[in-house]
Amino acid sequence: MKITIDLSAAQAERLRQEAERLGLAPEDLARAALADLLVTRDDDFRVAAERVLRKNEELYRRLA
Repeated sequence: MKITIDLSAAQAERLRQEAERLGLAPEDLARAALADLLVTRDDDFRVAAERVLRKNEELYRRLA
């Protein structure tokens, strides 16, 4: 899948600088950052949901 995103001049420059610092192409850095966001978000959501369910377990039992 190809996705096109519009960045401000400042964002594009920041991406270019970070990619250069890491020795990557800006496209590769953006791809890696997006992949990391998608994986991390799933893990963070799962952990938060489990914590809420444990915290409110007694309440859910009483309401059932």
